[in-house]
Amino acid sequence: MAMNTVAAARNLSFQARPQAATRNPEKKNWIPVYAGRTRLAIVLFCLTPSFFLAPSFALETPPALEAFDMPSDSGGSIGLRWAAPPAEEATTTYRIWFSTRPDGEFTQLVEFPANTHYETELTAPWWAWEEKRQDRHFFQVKSGAPAQLANDTPYFFKLTQFTAQDAQESTASAVVSATPRANLFNWAKLNNLLLMLIFGASVILAIRRARVNPNIFLRRIPGLDAVDEAVGRATEMGRPVLYLTGSGELGGGGDPSSLATIAATVILGEVAKRVAAYGADLKVPHRAPIVMAICQEMVRESYLAAGRPDAYKDDCNFFITRDQFAYTAAVDGMMLRERPAANFFMGYYYAESLLLAETGATTGAIQIAGTDAEHQLPFFVTTCDYTLIGEELYAASAYLSREPALVGTLRAQDIGKGILLGVMLSSTVLLTLGEIMGTSAFRTLFHFFNDFK
Repeated sequence: MAMNTVAAARNLSFQARPQAATRNPEKKNWIPVYAGRTRLAIVLFCLTPSFFLAPSFALETPPALEAFDMPSDSGGSIGLRWAAPPAEEATTTYRIWFSTRPDGEFTQLVEFPANTHYETELTAPWWAWEEKRQDRHFFQVKSGAPAQLANDTPYFFKLTQFTAQDAQESTASAVVSATPRANLFNWAKLNNLLLMLIFGASVILAIRRARVNPNIFLRRIPGLDAVDEAVGRATEMGRPVLYLTGSGELGGGGDPSSLATIAATVILGEVAKRVAAYGADLKVPHRAPIVMAICQEMVRESYLAAGRPDAYKDDCNFFITRDQFAYTAAVDGMMLRERPAANFFMGYYYAESLLLAETGATTGAIQIAGTDAEHQLPFFVTTCDYTLIGEELYAASAYLSREPALVGTLRAQDIGKGILLGVMLSSTVLLTLGEIMGTSAFRTLFHFFNDFK
């Protein structure tokens, strides 16, 4: 169209040249200049609209898409991977489409900028995933709206590119399919398996060593060393020993008091042995029926192990009430009336801790407390003679009984904690050096201890 217009302009200028010369023969140079400008204006006028109306370059077809079942999972997940062209910008986005049939209607799953979602962003450990490359995109499709993925069912995907600046979408990539399946083994947790095997072996070796050497060294805990003193004093004064197992009810469901309550019942068994050996009286008031039933059996077995089954009394364990402060008031009254010579506060406590311990302190009794409730530790520390803090409560049964199985387990736990503490310190130093030196070798080395549970 532009070439026809130029030709017509040339013909028009040639026809206008003699007419202009006839009208004004003295201005010979003016006619060609005028005609040349006319031709240039006509050409620019014809070409300019075609320049602005010409379409932009179309987006290229996205790289080949690869779909596969995600490894080391329970199913319901598919991985998508494709090559990442160099110098991608956020103005271009990728769109992932999903369908249950290769020729069915595809639904858009997600849209994200082209300079995101690279394989290097994966958190999977190096032994559970092949080389993570920066020149490859990766997206994980999980079961959920709008893609409800069922195991052993094939699903189909395709990929398109979209440019918001020109509002254009590329042609779709080839349709690919994958079938989600449940895997028998989660290779990402291989480090957990190996570390548990190592820890289990250390426990067995520590137990065997404890059987050979019953007097294996354990760190001295003053509060537990004072148990014999407290029970002996109660025997000399002819007063009872009061033992509380805390406010735990062993109800399950994530109850934070469960571990401390179990530890309190185990410690009760060791204290009951000493009470039976000394011939003192034991009183254990309860606010949870389940805990009371467990403690009854623990105390009965302790008296039998001490060779004093005839001294056991069924009413040494008794139930008061489930209400927190009604129970506290009843125990405080018992302290003021019977004035026990030794009070043990073991287990998990709430606001009643200070009310109980302060009342016991006014009677002049020896008080030994132990809890993992950090918000109640200050009250026990200020009102009791000895306080077991945190894990000392869990170690008390092994410390008092010296049973090889318990002592060996405690010893192995301490060794494991020491190893993990050393790994934390060394990894902090080496990873810092790695960042300074610009190497990822140390990060790969300590990846084995990531996600350890």
